[in-house]
Amino acid sequence: MSLTRRQIIEAGVATGALGLMTSSPLIAQIVATSAPTTAPATVPARPRIMVDPIVDPRIVTRARAAFDRHRARIIHPEVVGIADFTRASAEPRFFLLDTNTGRVTRHLVSHGRGSDPGHTGFLQTFSNRFGSEASSDGAYLTSEYYHGKYGRSMRVRGLDPSNSNAEARAIVVHTAWYAEPGVVAQTGRLGRSEGCFALPNQSLQEALARLGPGHFLYADRVA
Repeated sequence: MSLTRRQIIEAGVATGALGLMTSSPLIAQIVATSAPTTAPATVPARPRIMVDPIVDPRIVTRARAAFDRHRARIIHPEVVGIADFTRASAEPRFFLLDTNTGRVTRHLVSHGRGSDPGHTGFLQTFSNRFGSEASSDGAYLTSEYYHGKYGRSMRVRGLDPSNSNAEARAIVVHTAWYAEPGVVAQTGRLGRSEGCFALPNQSLQEALARLGPGHFLYADRVA
């Protein structure tokens, strides 16, 4: 199968990014390794670079800078989360990255209604204000688990001025009916949260297991 010019470029960038792991635990691109579908027994299996999904390199650059800036507070650097709110809510835009192996999974995630008053499916603005019901951008540290309105959930703490009120605003990671894939199938977009990271139930279980307390989570968008 031939690759497009864009795929070749992205694959090259992703491969080179693996070399940065020794200087920073944050992976600069998404790379996954898997066994080939068919291969003679005498031929060693080769890593296969996944060019899709891929996080916008501009967000990755900002995420890595934020990770390095807050490194002293991050207890578990082996898995990080990145929410790319540039994408539509109908697209998987919440990435869980294994910084040791390059394993990645991608998930749906809702944004706050205050960030998208017209319910277009696209995040328009971020806000850190109380009562805004908007999503906040920046670096987060995942905090303790708790049982709330949506069942087992996880608190987060904002590490930047842009999300410093996250804990006081009760911004958390939880599941919700309006974040399920079926909502996208019916309406073409997810419902909106009050600023929380609302995931499908299945995705939440993975997030709680892999991105538990003490991990790094970053949210951003690019114009």
